[in-house]
Amino acid sequence: MKKTILLIFLIIFGGVTLFMSSSVLFDWFGIREKEGHFIPFVVWANWICGMLYLIAALGISRNQSWAKLLLIISLVILILTYFGLFIQINDNVPYETKTIGAMTFRIAVTALFIFLTNKIDKK
Repeated sequence: MKKTILLIFLIIFGGVTLFMSSSVLFDWFGIREKEGHFIPFVVWANWICGMLYLIAALGISRNQSWAKLLLIISLVILILTYFGLFIQINDNVPYETKTIGAMTFRIAVTALFIFLTNKIDKK
């Protein structure tokens, strides 16, 4: 049951992440304009992580040990992107303040996914 819940959240989170980041990158539905001052490398990092979440969900559903590695890679990408975001902010590049909160949330959720995957792997 816990595995199923994790998979549902991974698929939803990955799907939403992939949809929203690709909407900004490829300007679908006019979302790019609504996002204001976005930092392109942050959006690309989110897009990559969205793909990794979905592939990790597939791996977890098939009991593959590499799935946890994909989540760890996602966490590393997000942390490095977070540092890069603050470098951009210090360089006075325009940005949206909601990006800081969104990145913090995404890092925490990814860490939670890793924690839950560890719990499932031990059973």
